[in-house]
Parts: sequence; structure tokens; C-alpha cells
Amino acid sequence: MVLGGSSKLLKALNEAAALGHLLDHGELTRAELRDLTGLSKPTVSEAIRRLTEVGLVAGVGHETGRPGPNAEVYAVRADAAYAVAMSVRDHAPALTAALHDLRGAQRAHLEVPVDFTRTDPVSAVDETVAALCEAAGVSREPVAHVQLAVAGAFDPRDRVIHHVDVPGWSRPGLVDELGARLGVTVGVDNDVNLAALAERAHGAAQEADAFALLWIGDSGLGLAIDLGGSFGAQPRQARAAASLLRGARGGAGEIGYIPVGDGDFHDLVGPDAVRALAARYDTRDELLKELAGRIVLGLAAVVAVLDPPLVVIGGEVARAYGEPLGDAVVKAMSHAAPLETAIAVSTVDGDAPLLGAGDAAVTAVRETLLAALRQPTP
Repeated sequence: MVLGGSSKLLKALNEAAALGHLLDHGELTRAELRDLTGLSKPTVSEAIRRLTEVGLVAGVGHETGRPGPNAEVYAVRADAAYAVAMSVRDHAPALTAALHDLRGAQRAHLEVPVDFTRTDPVSAVDETVAALCEAAGVSREPVAHVQLAVAGAFDPRDRVIHHVDVPGWSRPGLVDELGARLGVTVGVDNDVNLAALAERAHGAAQEADAFALLWIGDSGLGLAIDLGGSFGAQPRQARAAASLLRGARGGAGEIGYIPVGDGDFHDLVGPDAVRALAARYDTRDELLKELAGRIVLGLAAVVAVLDPPLVVIGGEVARAYGEPLGDAVVKAMSHAAPLETAIAVSTVDGDAPLLGAGDAAVTAVRETLLAALRQPTP
């Protein structure tokens, strides 16, 4: 019994290892899988046979341009599972959503106007998932995960979304109701945290050991802290996968509440404050100088406490003013902060929270598949 169980476990682990490399590398031959896994030729062949049999892997062609027989190339089946990313906003459009296949490709994108004073969030999300699948021309059954990006803090202890201004979204039990209606796992994270995932994967922080993302958006402020394994001098190649500091109750990064003078940071660089500055100044240079001076009042505290190697400024304000804003902040920081920190403006193209939610959703689906493969069948 022990030997039989060990044999089944070993086969399961081999299949998971092969699938993991195919997910990471895209397309591989059996020989390449042998090199990556260290497994024998028969073991790799059996793992590929089983993964093909269960519909997770398929042959996608043959390798050419080398001496000898052309080796068959394998890849994960894109339609084996799908992931949904959804961003919840307090302004129109209230929901933006995207459907991704198992390879990470976006298959559909929707902007959905919803009046949450009249529409229950559970119904809105359920209908949006159905609309995404219809738009992509795929069945809803393979959808395995829905990742929500919210302008709020999700507390994993009570499973409630706090500090969110969208009606209905702070209701106790909402997240579990969503999971029950959708029949899949539902992840919830702060929208700026998810924007940081996008910045790490696609933007200005791709080469950073760690970074902080200061989000100055149309609907508020936020700060995401990507620890990157360490804020210290640990070599990049030894660094663990990027990890976000969320806090005990999911509320890390609420930078808008930092007291500044008679008010708080939000009063200085929040949406209303930025619009007032834009109306006050006649020239762009004057506006950016004033705005940068206000930004560093909060940013200097972040740098003094965290000492990150990089600060990325993102959000709609950063997209509107671009590199000139970054240059103005660098100049203002040189007079305000005792530590030198690189400053960059976000280079993520498009909706960063939704893009990060898509990355998180696809990762969750992949991890679920790998975990299931590692459990030997009876």
C-alpha cells in the first residue's frame, strides 16, 4: 500500500512539474522538458500522455530547423480553464471586466454601466461573467476564478470589504455570496495592490528589487508596497517572488489618511485638490511644481519609513502629466527627503488595476490546477 501510494504521488508530482514548466515557458518539446525537470524520457512521455488525456496539454506543431526528426512541440491548452478579472469603481463605468484563458491571453473585455444604488453586486458580477463568456464565444463552465479589484480594504478575518464607497460592496457576507452564486473561488484585493502587480510584470518596476507605488487617481489615493522579498541588499536572483504588504486587516497603504497640517494627504493631492490646482494655474510648469511639492509631503514619510529602492507614481494623474510630473517630484524630493530614492512614472499602458487583477486571476487558476495534479487519484 505504501509503495502504491508513493508511486501514484510520484506520478502526480511529475505531471505537475511538467505542467508547471509548460505554463512558465509556453511551448516545449519532450527533450526540453527532460532538461528542465531532470526526469527520464519515459517519465516525461508518460506525464505528457496523462496531461493530454485530461485535456490540459496538446501538441501544437513540430520543431524545425534542426538535424534529425522534427520533435513535437507541446503547450498548455488555452481553453482548459478561464479566469475573470473585474474592477469595481465609484464612477462610470462602475465595472470593467476581462476574461483570460489559461495562457494569460485576454479573450474579452467589457465596460459595464451599473447603478449600484439599484443593482445588487452579486447579480451585477454574475451577469458580467456571463456577458464576458458570451462575448468570447466560450462556455462558462471552464471559468475557475474571479478576481475583484476594489478601492477599499478586504479584511480576510471577517471577509468584508471596508472603506469602499460603492453602494452594496461593504455588505457583510457579500464575498461568500459571490462565491456561492458564481460557483468558483473569488479573490478580492485593493485596486492599487493589483496595479502594483501590473507594474511589476509590465511596467516601470520590472527590474526593481522592491518598490512602492503611489497611486494618484481620479477617485482617490493609495499606496502599494511590493517587498520583493526584501528591502535590503539581497541579490536580485536570490529574491523571492514579489510580495505585497497588505497589513493585518488588508488596510496597508491608506496613505490618504496621513495627517498633513490641519488636514490629511488626501486634502492636498486628492482628486478635488488636483482639479482645483489645474483651475488655479495658468501654466503647466507652475501646476507641476505646486503638485510635486504637495506629493513629497506624503512621499517623504514613505521613503523615510520604508527606504524603497524605487517609487513609482501611477494613477490617472500620473498618466495625464507623465514624465514632467516625475521630474518635478524628483526635484522636490531632493530638498525634502534625507534618503535618495529613484522616482519613476508608471509605464503600464491601460487599466493597471484590471491588468493586475487579470494576472492574479490567471495565477490563481494555474496554482489550483497544479495543486490538484499534486494530489494522486485514488
